[in-house]
Amino acid sequence: MTWLVTGGTGYIGSHVVRAMTTAGEEVVVLDDATTGRDERLEPDVPLVHGSVLDRPLLDRVLRSYRVTGVVHIAARKRVAESVERPLFYYRENVHGMQTLLEAVVDAEVRRFVFSSSAAVYGMPDVDLVTEDTPCAPVNPYGETKLVGEWMVRDTAAAHVVAYANLRYFNVAGAATPELADVGESNLVPMMFRRIAAGEPPVIFGDDYPTPDGTCVRDFIHVADVASAHLAAARRLRADPATALTLNIGRGEGVSVREMSRLIVQVTGRPDLEPVVAPRRPGDPARVVASADLIAKELNWAARHGLREMVASAWEGRRLHG
Repeated sequence: MTWLVTGGTGYIGSHVVRAMTTAGEEVVVLDDATTGRDERLEPDVPLVHGSVLDRPLLDRVLRSYRVTGVVHIAARKRVAESVERPLFYYRENVHGMQTLLEAVVDAEVRRFVFSSSAAVYGMPDVDLVTEDTPCAPVNPYGETKLVGEWMVRDTAAAHVVAYANLRYFNVAGAATPELADVGESNLVPMMFRRIAAGEPPVIFGDDYPTPDGTCVRDFIHVADVASAHLAAARRLRADPATALTLNIGRGEGVSVREMSRLIVQVTGRPDLEPVVAPRRPGDPARVVASADLIAKELNWAARHGLREMVASAWEGRRLHG
């Protein structure tokens, strides 16, 4: 069978493609080339430039490559930008999902993996976030991901499609340096940028109700996120009745201050003591996943630790400059 991976030249998408092709899966990539890098793909992976909003293109790709399953990763994902441009996010993430699902149904594709996000939970007041924790997103980005999950669930029920919605938490690291995150919207690359400029990393708020006053997050290695997508894809192939929504995390909380200390150690700049800035609106105090359900359903568990995440990400940063 052949999997269409949307957003496959992006940071997370390229890791998913690498994991799937290494495991022997046939993959074709669709990417609109706005944030991805074509060179992240191996030369023998078919790549089509285009958007999930382009229905005629989707129809041609699904037909030409005889696609039997989709892994949908393509999305706009900057929280602050989603607040400033909500309609843009609804067009790209929600109407894009609608267009893709319509093409999938018409092509009789029966397997669908959706890359969702812990942003669907909003600001949960629990020690561990389970899949049953109420969803209350606090920004348009999180809202579009939750709407996307609903669309997948309802379409799957109406058209006999096996599906898995994967909610991943704070992604970091790199399987290899050339696949590293070159953006600056996530915590680790944001801190790297300042350290590379000789400036101390910034912590947004140190007065949260947490042990050291800074936000607590569940950091997950991108290679583990990729292996979870592969496990989900194989489950859908084996069981056409699959209907899953799963967290992807390590189940371990790490404070932003702890993370900043590790980052300055790994980068060789322990002299750069983090500085504290005011809180950012909408940042919850603690968001840590329960990973029990994914372990049960997919026999999956995270394999990479925190230092490995930071060291591999820094190696990638040094490669890309």
